[in-house]
Amino acid sequence: MAVWQGRSRRSITGRMLRKHRKKRKFEIGREYLPVHIGETKRKIVRTRGGNIKVRLLSTNVAYVVDKKNGEIKKAEILGVIENPANPHYVRRNIITKGAIIETNLGKMRVTSRPGQNGVVQGVLIE
Repeated sequence: MAVWQGRSRRSITGRMLRKHRKKRKFEIGREYLPVHIGETKRKIVRTRGGNIKVRLLSTNVAYVVDKKNGEIKKAEILGVIENPANPHYVRRNIITKGAIIETNLGKMRVTSRPGQNGVVQGVLIE
């Protein structure tokens, strides 16, 4: 079943609002697909205007920026340490923007949106 992102049928006070038109296709959203640690899997999704969006389903690779010298390195993801989006994402190893993950180069903070960009990018934390 699709996620509908249109106007609510109720007002702030709780009264029923009148429907002025039917639901439209552009008001449909999509289910959340969490990014897990594992073999890299991507899903290509068609968006508005015929464009495409690459959804990352799982990965074990991250691109890390070392701020000291500005180098970008490819690192292997070992696990999720902290996730401000949801504390339960840590034990489920779900990666979102802002998550702190353990890599073979050290701890890093994710700065990209893996479910939107199709890649995990981040900055090393000292």
